[in-house]
Amino acid sequence: MKSIVTGGAGFIGSHLVDKLLSLNHEVTVLDNFSTGRVDNLKHVKDKIKIIDCDISVQDKWINEFKNTDWVFHVAGLADIVPSIQNPDGYFKSNVLGTLNIAEISKKNNIKRIIYLASASCYGIPDEYPTSEKEKIKPEYPYALTKLLGEQIMLHWSKVYDLPVISLRLFNVYGTRSRTSGTYGAVFGVFLAQKLAKKPFTVVGDGNQTRDFTYVSDVIRAIISAVKSNKKGQIYNVGSGQSVSVNKIVKLLGNEKITYIPKRPGEPDRSLASINKIKKELNWEPKITIEEGVQELIKNIDYWKNAPVWNPDSIAEATKEWFKFLNKK
Repeated sequence: MKSIVTGGAGFIGSHLVDKLLSLNHEVTVLDNFSTGRVDNLKHVKDKIKIIDCDISVQDKWINEFKNTDWVFHVAGLADIVPSIQNPDGYFKSNVLGTLNIAEISKKNNIKRIIYLASASCYGIPDEYPTSEKEKIKPEYPYALTKLLGEQIMLHWSKVYDLPVISLRLFNVYGTRSRTSGTYGAVFGVFLAQKLAKKPFTVVGDGNQTRDFTYVSDVIRAIISAVKSNKKGQIYNVGSGQSVSVNKIVKLLGNEKITYIPKRPGEPDRSLASINKIKKELNWEPKITIEEGVQELIKNIDYWKNAPVWNPDSIAEATKEWFKFLNKK
């Protein structure tokens, strides 16, 4: 079997590469290394093919799709603030890049395609747990561009019979999680602060909850999807549990906390309904939040070079977030 992983040097992508190698796949990684890290693949670099490329521009990389069985489209720009500052760049990466992957996959008769979508498309949901039938209302350009990418993939499935499944990921965490970005994901921020012996910057009162899903569970969901006979379907991938940020702070073992202003456009709660994926793909999460956090702590040195945020640097980085998204 031959597989392509776009964004294979990133957080989720590199874990997926490891899994595919364990299944004896020939793996090609397409990545422009804007956020992906070469170090994430150094342990397998002799076993895979790595191509430094921009998927928003059709170039020689499209030749890799010949005789490929599975395509996993993981690549894309993340983070809220940069998407507000640079919507054009996000459109090129997340929309035009996805269009190129869909078209090239169609032309090469790819057998299975998995698109990693985002639960941010739900915005601030009306219903919890949030099902795949929830109203779609993205709050910022990142969410919009990931949704447009999903719509392209599903439309190509409908019109051209492209064998696509879209997985809407909730809050994925785990080893190798991103350290880059104007304001990184909560675990990357906290772990860097923990290493530096600095206070954790907690948004709002910390009582907001998130559906944190460990990366190994996400990889199992991806493999369950690609091995299924489903196509043109959307599945939530979450833990089905809601955990407060205050609990995360407690599990990480830091008593120093600095509270910073709540940010507009963010829900107070996220909780995935995973009934559909349980029923149709026979998948369910295995890793508890306690187990996942312990795994992060064991591997904390990964974040030793990550930026250490403080209230002033966060306020500066997020000022445009408040400027454009603050609701009157």
